[in-house]
Amino acid sequence: MAKRTAAPNREILEAALQGLETQRQKLDEQIAQVRAMLGPRVGRPAKRAGGQSGGAEKGVGGGKRRNLSPEARKRIAAAQKKRWADFRKSQA
Repeated sequence: MAKRTAAPNREILEAALQGLETQRQKLDEQIAQVRAMLGPRVGRPAKRAGGQSGGAEKGVGGGKRRNLSPEARKRIAAAQKKRWADFRKSQA
C-alpha cells in the first residue's frame, strides 16, 4: 500500500463526498427506471425499506446455512492461517 505524505484536505473530501452522493442518486433513479421497465419479477422478494432484500440476512442464495463440523472449521482456520503466513512472508 502506498504511504501518504499529508492528510487530505477536509474541504476536498467533503466536495468528493457530495459529488459521489449526487452520482449515487442519479444511478438509483436510473436503476428504478430500468426496474420499472422490467415489471414485476417473479420469484424475487420485494425490497424492504432498509434496502435489503428478504434473503440478504441469510447469506448467498437465501437458503439454509450449512453447518460445519468442528473438524472442518479447524481445517479451514488452519488453511487461512497458512495463507496469511505465506502472505506476510512474501511482504517481508
